[in-house]
Amino acid sequence: MSKILIVDDSPAQLHKLRKIVEEGGHQTVIADSGEAAIELAADENPELILMDIVMPGMSGYQATRKLHRDETTRHIPVILVSSKDGEADRAWGLRQGAREYVTKPVNARTLLDAISHTIAA
Repeated sequence: MSKILIVDDSPAQLHKLRKIVEEGGHQTVIADSGEAAIELAADENPELILMDIVMPGMSGYQATRKLHRDETTRHIPVILVSSKDGEADRAWGLRQGAREYVTKPVNARTLLDAISHTIAA
């Protein structure tokens, strides 16, 4: 069982992602903003972060970049989970330090496969 931090500003998306992740056998921690994600990542030290991109305040791109550059959180892999499905969005996300990119609406099997692959890497 891995501890996974889920970051999304939408309560409906948080609920859906939490359900998929917990049914996949993982423990979850929830954040509703990029700023909260950075704090929780340092405090909770999750094995993985699922990060939305479009959020008020700090975007998922910005939060991922900040996590990746911080000595205490750079080891935590990030999977971006977003409705932005263009190749440029995906490429930019990976350049910010994300390991994987999953598009919404999320397919449970695709997300769980990405989680397993990322944690095993």
